[in-house]
Amino acid sequence: MPIPKDKHGRPVVVGSRVRLLELSPSFLESLPKEEIEDVLSMIGEVFEVYKIDEYGSPWIEKGWHFPEDGKYSSHSIALDSNEMELVDDKAL
Repeated sequence: MPIPKDKHGRPVVVGSRVRLLELSPSFLESLPKEEIEDVLSMIGEVFEVYKIDEYGSPWIEKGWHFPEDGKYSSHSIALDSNEMELVDDKAL
């Protein structure tokens, strides 16, 4: 399995904190229209990598609660190097 790296070539492991920088247009186009706004809101946020898959892709996730409807929605996203940068906790 290849070791994933962020956009600056730094290694990313499970537990790394990464900032989501962008999402590919093809990924966004694959989403239902009602989910795009929520997923786009993830850009710029910092997430902890919770797994690295067999292809070497780091995964992040976010959930949204909609108490007025009693609903919960979440997205897990596999990232490419250009879509993330490693974040130093001291810089937060």
